[in-house]
Amino acid sequence: MTDATRGPGKGSDAKINTDVPQSARIWNYWLGGTDNYEIDRVAGDHYVRLYPGIVEIARAGRYFMDRAIRFLARERGIRQFMDCGTGLPTVDNTHEMARRAAPDAKVVYVDNDPLVLAHARALMNEGRTSYIDCDLHDPKTIMDRASELLDLSQPVGLMIIGVLGHIVDPDEAYDVVRGLMDPLPSGSYLILHDSTDEDERFNAAQRAYDETGAIPFRLRTPEFIRGYFDGLEIEEPGLVTSGAWRPEVGPIEGANLPTRCGVARKP
Repeated sequence: MTDATRGPGKGSDAKINTDVPQSARIWNYWLGGTDNYEIDRVAGDHYVRLYPGIVEIARAGRYFMDRAIRFLARERGIRQFMDCGTGLPTVDNTHEMARRAAPDAKVVYVDNDPLVLAHARALMNEGRTSYIDCDLHDPKTIMDRASELLDLSQPVGLMIIGVLGHIVDPDEAYDVVRGLMDPLPSGSYLILHDSTDEDERFNAAQRAYDETGAIPFRLRTPEFIRGYFDGLEIEEPGLVTSGAWRPEVGPIEGANLPTRCGVARKP
């Protein structure tokens, strides 16, 4: 059975809010999922009209995840993964990607959205998959719970895919990454993907989304995103756009998107 570990955040007792759009549900919509509401589809369609590239960003980030997981499982021997900001199930999920690369891989999901939690309980009821119900703003509690589910004497692949923009304060965003990485042992990895502020159409679409009353998201500079990797050893090809990270077939999808991603080892 899946382990569900609750943190002190409000996610455990919160009701699903269908009065404002929610990023996990919109992302699910863009990826072709069905776990979304009319308000999410309306917001998602409006965003796409302002910046059509957002759908490609969503897909390119998913493909990067798969490549990064396979790289760490097959070439670096990682058998434990923690996905912070899980989002809703889509065609391919972290535990499925990890199990294809290494059948004995263990995955811990972290999120505090009530709909995500419902799916965690209903769909992830298999061995070697666990769930922590906690807010990303509280990295200490996340890692306290993770220590009960993962073997922190062994390396962990920490995945933070497209969620750090929800940490609006820039200093806190850095603190969150440090708070998650610091308890992990040497040889652990940070797998990170985020969107940048390099395209004004993207910036305008994001501002319009923030004005809906949804939880805001900050697009940041490539230089700022590089700071998440301070103190870590970045694997080749470094910090690059989504499609440029170890592409397997051409043409490279997402090569010119306003994104940055990378995989880095804790020395």
